[in-house]
Amino acid sequence: MPINNSEFTQNFEQVLKLSKVDETQTVAILKSHYSDERTVKAAMDAALRLKAKVFILELPSFNHPIAMGNDMTAYCGDTALTGNLAAQRALEAADLIIDTMMLLHSPEQEQILKTGTRIILAVEPPEVLARMLPTLEDKQRVMAAEKFLKKAKSMHVTSAAGTDFYAPLGQYPAVTEYGFADEPGRWDHWPSGFLFTWPNENSAEGTLVLDVGDILLPFKMYVREKVTLEIDKGFITKIHGGFEAEYLRDYMKYFKDPEAYGISHIGWGLQPRAQWTAMGLHDKNDGMCMDARAFDGNFLFSTGPNTEVGGSRKTPCHMDIPLRNCTVKLDDIMVVENGKSLQLEGM
Repeated sequence: MPINNSEFTQNFEQVLKLSKVDETQTVAILKSHYSDERTVKAAMDAALRLKAKVFILELPSFNHPIAMGNDMTAYCGDTALTGNLAAQRALEAADLIIDTMMLLHSPEQEQILKTGTRIILAVEPPEVLARMLPTLEDKQRVMAAEKFLKKAKSMHVTSAAGTDFYAPLGQYPAVTEYGFADEPGRWDHWPSGFLFTWPNENSAEGTLVLDVGDILLPFKMYVREKVTLEIDKGFITKIHGGFEAEYLRDYMKYFKDPEAYGISHIGWGLQPRAQWTAMGLHDKNDGMCMDARAFDGNFLFSTGPNTEVGGSRKTPCHMDIPLRNCTVKLDDIMVVENGKSLQLEGM
């Protein structure tokens, strides 16, 4: 059901407070013509309630010639900010940016973060933002899991469907998302609630099986039959199955980039308010479907770029694929059992 503007502004005020916004801070709201105007207005009103300095920076939309569809994750790389140094400097001067346009996977975002500016991405529909309003408990849950992921030397994922995937870890950092940006240089995404890292280069091996009900993003498609991916030396080498497998093969082939097949970030969902079923209740143009990425106990793996953590794979093709009913082990410690995340605090 639609949220009213007053309640939505209160939600935004809570997120900004968690992000340490007060009268000493400057908040920039980054938008384009496709940004949700309710989100832009609520962000502005909330920042003003907290007596912060606030401004809106609007950039023209950007569409790369090879991009397909309107999903904001269907093309990675250049954005409307690319080459616009004046706009970038304005954003770097802010303490916090509310990104309603989508800078993720761009080099400009990484440059802005290095200045200490914080960023919150907010592109889901307001009703989704409200349902997954972040809390301190969300942060505590994710940070407790991060302690284990940071120390792990390997991740092993299995499932009754046939997944048997192994990835050595340690070359890249662990990354957390809990919905607010409370430290200098932090990027986060409202809504969220998960964590991930990247396999060591050219090392992930095994089989990933997408079972019925698993999700292909950015297609926003529930899998209706098994799809099997063979992984060798960190790259997908074969894709087996029926229609969904053929669709995935053709989509990735379209980019004509062998780096599109690299295994990118791997991790698991920890957000109890995110729902596996939510995607089926929304139009495909409604945001990014963060429910699918964050629902509790999923194993989320991705393909394509890893430049955001210093890797060399800059490819426009990026898939996020959450699997249900998996068991995830970090070294010899089980963190997800048959699709249910385990309590890690104090282990």
